Amino acid sequence: MASSRRARLRGPPDGGWGWMIVAGCFLVTICTRAVTRCISIFFVEFQAYFGQDYARTAWIHSIVDCATMLCGLGFALCYSPAIAMVGKYFNKRKALAYGIAMSGSGIGTFILAPVVQLLIEQFSWRGALLILGGFVLNLCVCGALMRPISLKEDCRTAPEFLEQNYVPETEKQDFKRTSICPPLIKLWPHECLCYCSWKEYDFLLMPGFMVLAVSILFMAYGCSPLFVYLVPYALSVGVSHHQAAFLMSILGVIDIIGNITFGWLTDRRCLKKHRYFCYLFAVGMDGLCCLFLPVLQSFPLLVPFSFTFGYFDGAYVTLIPVMTADVVGTSLLSSALGVVYFLHAIPYLVSPPVAGWLVDTTGSYTASFLLCGFSMIFSSALLCFARLAKKIKRTHLRPLTGNMGLKQHIWTNGAIAYSVTAELDQRDGEFLAVDTNSFSNR
Repeated sequence: MASSRRARLRGPPDGGWGWMIVAGCFLVTICTRAVTRCISIFFVEFQAYFGQDYARTAWIHSIVDCATMLCGLGFALCYSPAIAMVGKYFNKRKALAYGIAMSGSGIGTFILAPVVQLLIEQFSWRGALLILGGFVLNLCVCGALMRPISLKEDCRTAPEFLEQNYVPETEKQDFKRTSICPPLIKLWPHECLCYCSWKEYDFLLMPGFMVLAVSILFMAYGCSPLFVYLVPYALSVGVSHHQAAFLMSILGVIDIIGNITFGWLTDRRCLKKHRYFCYLFAVGMDGLCCLFLPVLQSFPLLVPFSFTFGYFDGAYVTLIPVMTADVVGTSLLSSALGVVYFLHAIPYLVSPPVAGWLVDTTGSYTASFLLCGFSMIFSSALLCFARLAKKIKRTHLRPLTGNMGLKQHIWTNGAIAYSVTAELDQRDGEFLAVDTNSFSNR
């Protein structure tokens, strides 16, 4: 009865309850990422109250961001699962769905930045934190919207396990009909759990994912300090407290436009296969913005910066889950996103204190912002050179191996689909543009 009611879908529904998932993820990003960004407004208050330098005060923000991405604690228990659920419900309109869901970060920043400044003035920073804590309790409502979904592409067999003589025949038949899920929720023998655990993370050996992972390390290092030091930098050049908070609001609302418009544009047929280059372009543009920031020393000049940086920040943030899904496939998106956000944790932890140390040492924000800018530009350049190298290699290997043979092998031999997919990505670089569902639907 239960199995008949919860039949596996051939592919993501691209609608229906999926829009409720998007709404839930939207609220999650408001309660997590937007609240975290607003800690920048608390920076000056913390520094004045505790009497510490920039480097030590920056640890407050960096530990919050790191804990969200690194542990299974706090915001991490809500943020990563919510993002992964959107990818399970959408395929054709995945970029648009992620654009709407991730825009919660921008909307939340736009609304919360002036509100937090007002709360600090009325109730001090302690009272403001208590009120934000009550607001974050709305995450419980968001969790109630997350309805699980079963897709046919999640069902993969394990031939090595099924060949073992000591496994009862009834368990073999059951295992053939069961998807490979995280090992902690399976009641199979130890050998099966080991196989499931390994297959869930074999994407770590894919060359495309390795390049993406290294690029994300540099990108995360470059983007984190700006959200910590934009308000203190604005105050240091003579901008008032309310104007500095307004800069964060501008960044937040333009972030929304970047989320939705870039998500919609990269879902169009003309740009869908060029998502890779759209992502690296957005990251590179944010890097350029950071390089020019030290010469912008008045409120009228900082406003265009907030517009530009906010737009491209929203653009590439939207494409991170989409890029990850294009590399590893939808069925492994949850595990892959966990690794991707884990990689964010390391630079999120060290980059704000390093930037603060540079401010303390040099007496200026210039070195910190230049380091951030070059880090993001290197992240973009790395992806660009990796793609060019794959194109060149494909040109040389095309006479030796036909693409049709590889595609037939993937369709007919599901047991080794992931190893063949990795080889396809290594040889011709086209897997990033292949729709994962085509493997399960054809």
